[in-house]
Order: sequence, then structure tokens, then C-alpha cells
Amino acid sequence: VLPELLYQVVVEADERVGAHGDVVQALDAEALRGAMQAQYLLGLRSVAVVFMHGYRYTAHELAAKRIAQEIGFTQISTSHETSPMMKFVSRGDTTVVDAYLSPILRRYVEQVAGEMPGVKLFFMQSSGGLTDAHAFQGKDAILSGPAGGIVGMARTAAIAGIEKIIGFDMGGTSTDVSHYAGEFEREFETQVAGVRMRAPMMSIHTVAAGGGSLLAFDGARFRVGPQSAGANPGPASYRRGGTLAVTDANVMLGKIQPRYFPKVFGPHADEALSLEAVQTQFAELAEKTRRPAEEVAEGFISIAVQQMANAIKKISVARGYDVTGYTLQCFGGAGGQHACLVADALGMTRVFVHPLAGVLSAYGMGLADQTVIKEQAVEVKLQVDALPAIVTQLDALATQAQGELLRQQVNQGAVTTHRRVHVRYEGSDSALVVAYPKAADAQATVALVVAGFEAAYRQRFAFLMQGKGLIVEAVSVEAVIAGDAPEEPRHALHPARDLQACGAVRERVRMYSGGAWVQAALVVREDLRPGDAIPGPAIIAEKNATTVVESGWAATLTEFDHLALVRTEERAIK
Repeated sequence: VLPELLYQVVVEADERVGAHGDVVQALDAEALRGAMQAQYLLGLRSVAVVFMHGYRYTAHELAAKRIAQEIGFTQISTSHETSPMMKFVSRGDTTVVDAYLSPILRRYVEQVAGEMPGVKLFFMQSSGGLTDAHAFQGKDAILSGPAGGIVGMARTAAIAGIEKIIGFDMGGTSTDVSHYAGEFEREFETQVAGVRMRAPMMSIHTVAAGGGSLLAFDGARFRVGPQSAGANPGPASYRRGGTLAVTDANVMLGKIQPRYFPKVFGPHADEALSLEAVQTQFAELAEKTRRPAEEVAEGFISIAVQQMANAIKKISVARGYDVTGYTLQCFGGAGGQHACLVADALGMTRVFVHPLAGVLSAYGMGLADQTVIKEQAVEVKLQVDALPAIVTQLDALATQAQGELLRQQVNQGAVTTHRRVHVRYEGSDSALVVAYPKAADAQATVALVVAGFEAAYRQRFAFLMQGKGLIVEAVSVEAVIAGDAPEEPRHALHPARDLQACGAVRERVRMYSGGAWVQAALVVREDLRPGDAIPGPAIIAEKNATTVVESGWAATLTEFDHLALVRTEERAIK
């Protein structure tokens, strides 16, 4: 199915600039003015200006911008300002996205700012950095929510002393997975909903498997998603007439206990989850499939878990990382219900759950750095005599980025910059981002860039193209103002205690785990203290989340109030 077009009308400009800046066809300004005026009179107010080679030779795009301003267009996005990179189609798509979203965002920003006069307002960008409200653009807002989760994940893991983590953010509609090993991974070219984007974004892989993903049986196989129940009517257990979803499967298996879940369901939002509605619908499926209802529910959970595990493999194993040496950090409202199963599917033995896991994306936004990223296509061979031009471009971008931060009223002394080059093999299309080193001379600089590129390329693709020249496709500079470091209190660790004897185990409930019904300890997190150990199977209930400790796992409450889940039994990787 082809994606819907974001633009309504295309106006062609009679102009052409060659690849080397020669004017092949001068811009017919009057014809362009007439065509744009006609669209303005039809009600259009937002325009994206994209000309061939406009990322480098900007005169014609600037002329078109002036014409649009004189006519009265309220949103004008030019490709050389939005995405000054090669590749006409993705540059055009990015500019159209910016023109499409920026007016909507501006109305929202002005509304929020109007409610908080005198307050310095920042917004999260897809790149994982904060920006001043008035500098927030549509192209930078696509993945801003999940990006906040990655920042929160990295900052809280650092407190716990964890350096290598796989992020597992499972919400209501989808699951976002990410990789972190000391620095944020960014993509400079991505595809979102069929639209090719050339803008810095956190490297996030998303699959349609969330708590609200619908469960279906088509007569031959079980399916999970991609359709979602949404918030209304929601899953069957929400008491609004919905059909079965992943959340309902967990209710059916006893992994979500309605008595220990907020009573915010039903038509008046004051009732508990409905176990009866879930059992009724699973009984119907059991009759169709001639299997026990709990087996059906666990089958759906297994499918969802494999979808999520496969997503993690794409951002880890497929890129040369061994996930068995990583910790799985789960967050999002539904992450804790599936974390142990996802870890088992990947051969991982450690899971980390922050006390704010349910709202970690929001928490991460509060901890994020303030950043400005500037990039520019250069397209030169990586050799000593090309370095002066590369350095000149990096210096210019650094000045622009620092100047933009200064306009956002921050202290110049706190600004740090990170310079990077985007390098690819000559004749190839896969550019990798390499830090631009500080070296004694030009020869050493080139050698360090080559070594960094080859190490990254070998890890990603497992081979090198010997004898191929290297091209610096683009350069980028990130200017950073450090954000607030999280301050989380350290508690004294208490001696391990018998949770059953001291009353911390509220009750024992039936839970279906590993193909059998087991008796699981039900613990409320507020009853625990640092040092407590909870052997699985167990359910740890919180005010707005549930963490399931499967058979063969154990959980410990750490000195920072984090939950650390550890595999206690050997298990073959699926």
C-alpha cells in the first residue's frame, strides 16, 4: 500500500543549476510568482522549496523563498536550511515533512507558552536533545517521545553502573528497541511511515507489538497486531466492549491481577479490569482451536515476544553486537510483563527495571542535554589535501551551532562541540559516522579517520572493501549544553528477609508460566526495601505497572530502588 502524500499540490519552477554551480536555466521568477499566487488564493499557506542541487547552491531556493514571503505564505521550508544533504528525494521528503508539521507544532508551542508566561520552555527532538521552543521544527519532532526514553534509559543505567544496555520500551501500540554502549546511536537517514527522512534521529527500531495489539485467529494461525485496540474501546478487559489484545492474554495467564491494578476502567472510569470478559473471549478461541484457553493465551504472548526479540536482533546481532553480554532495560507501561520472556528469547540473563519505568520517556526529557546539530554535504575524497576544506566546513558548522545555542540564552562557557565526518566507500551508498579526531598533523588525522571507519564497517558488515577509496559524504557538528544529572538517593541495603514470614507477600496467586500453572508470590513494590530478594515465579505490582518474575528468574531491590532481575537457571537460547 503506497503511503499517502503529505503535499497537496506541486508547482514546478522553470530553473536548473548544474552539479557544479553553473546556471543551466535561470529562474523564471515571474512565472513562479504567478503559480504560487494562484495556490495562495486557493487557501494554501505552507510551502516546501526543493530544487536540484539546492543543498549546495542556494541562490534559486532563496529567491523562491523571497517570492513566497512577499505573497504571504506563513510557513516556508527550504531544503538547504532543512536538510542540506545530497539525495534529492530524501531531502525533498524531509523538507515536505517540515513544511507539513511545523505550522501544527507552532500552534501547539504557542498555546503551551501562553499558559506559562515567563517560563523558559524546551522541547525534545528526535536526536535526543532539547531545544528552545521557538527553534523547534517539524522535522525534529518525529521520534521525540521514544528519544526521551533512550536518554532516561542511559542516564539511569549509568547510576546503576550498567554500561551496555538494550532498551525495551513497550507501550500500548508498539515496542521501541534501542542499543546503548556509552554513546547515543543516531541515524542520519531513516524511513518513517514510508517517508524518507534526512535528519538526525535516535537509532530506534519499532514493531507493532504493544499491550493494545489485537489478537486474531484466521482459521490457520494466530496473529498479533499490527492493529491496536487503542485507548477506546481498548482491550477486552477495559470493560468498553473491546476485543482481545496482548494485555488480555496477560490477564488470562494471571500475570496481571485486576485487584492490584488501578480501577480506571469501564464507562465511568471507576472499575477494575474485567477477568470475566477475557475468559469468555478466550473460551471462544479455545473452542475454535481445540486447545485450552491458557495455551491459546500463552501462544499469543509467545508470538509477541518473538516479534520483540527479532526487533532487538536487528539493532544488535545484525550490527555485530553480542546481546548476551548486555542488560535488558525494560520500560513503558507493558515492558515489565514481558521482560523475562524477551530476555530468555535472546539468551540474556539480566533485566533492569527503574522505579519510574512506566514514565521513563518523560523522565528522560527532564535529564536530556540541550543540543544543536548542524550538518552539511561536502562529497570529497578522504585525503590529506582535502582536509583544509573539511576543517573549514566543520568550523563554520560549529560557529552556527554555538551561535544557535547562544540565541537560546545559555552560557557560552558550558558549550561543548562534537565534530563528526560521514564516510563511505567510493561507489557505495552506506555512510558511517566517525568522530573527527584531534591529531598532530593531517596525515595522522586521515589515518585515524580511516581506522575508525574500518572498525565500524567491519563490525557492521563483517568485511572490508580493500583497495576502494573513501569519500567524506558529509560533516556534522553537535553543540551540547549538559543537562541535569539525575539525583537518585542511595539507600542502605537491608539483610535479606523471608518475605512470606514478614508479610511482604500479600498472597499467592495462580500464574501460567512455561506451559503450566504455578503458585506465584504477589508482592507490592511499596512493601519492599532495598536488599529484598524475590525468587520467581512472582508478580511485583506497582501503582501503574506490573513486573513479572518468570520461573527460573529472581528479582532484587537495589540500593537505588531499582529492580534487578537475574536468570538463576541455565536455559538454552531459543
